[in-house]
Amino acid sequence: MSNADHMLSILWLLKTRRKVTAAAIADELEIHVRSVYRYIDALCVSGVPILSDTGRSGGYHIAEHFALRMRLEPCG
Repeated sequence: MSNADHMLSILWLLKTRRKVTAAAIADELEIHVRSVYRYIDALCVSGVPILSDTGRSGGYHIAEHFALRMRLEPCG
């Protein structure tokens, strides 16, 4: 998979699950946990409000006010 595919997969996982750890993302996508951290950093830089909670029940999640929207425009 390409970097963009991994980032979109992470975004999808964060959108469909309440909270997920970096280790769980790495297992799901079969990548190294360090790569997960890199991809999440890249998503944050691009404007996706990914929040992290530390501690025993920690993990990553997307801010509730953020809505993923797709605009469909005709190609032309």
